[in-house]
Amino acid sequence: MKSLHYRAAFDFYKTHINRSDFFALLKEHNLKTSGSVPSITWELFGSILTGQKGKGGYGADLEGIEIKSAIAGSSFEYQYHLNTGLDKLKEDQVVDHFFCSYSADYQSFQVYFADGKSLSPFFSNWIPQYLKNYNKAENATSVEASERRQRFRRSIPFGWVSKNARLVMEVKDGKLVLPHL
Repeated sequence: MKSLHYRAAFDFYKTHINRSDFFALLKEHNLKTSGSVPSITWELFGSILTGQKGKGGYGADLEGIEIKSAIAGSSFEYQYHLNTGLDKLKEDQVVDHFFCSYSADYQSFQVYFADGKSLSPFFSNWIPQYLKNYNKAENATSVEASERRQRFRRSIPFGWVSKNARLVMEVKDGKLVLPHL
């Protein structure tokens, strides 16, 4: 893992993710704040943090990096598509992964890092399931069209991430607490 750009990423967070006035309005109108920051915003945050640009096309979000985000304590979802999913599953085994776990009000979040090799058991186990879902496995029992999912989805549990990935950045109550700059 290359050096990370914590200050620039935190500045981006303060401007584009931690929108306290907006969240206050949502609350005032009895609307939820959770999920109001789209995944592309977390991908841009990850790009600023890592210094890596978007890859374009299918596969990892950034050059050599996958960015995942979920509300605190929730699993991180991966989606695989019919024509590109197998290549993505193989790529996920070698790229780096950053997991952003945020509070419902976005005042606090943690960023964890794991390399693809440490996550490889997940992806390896998902490959036969993916193949079966899309009727691509040799000698596999065919999945009825009505049972086949448009997108093959699996998740990495937050518990695994918190125990096995490395905590690289943390914000509490809107303040950067890790790393200590």
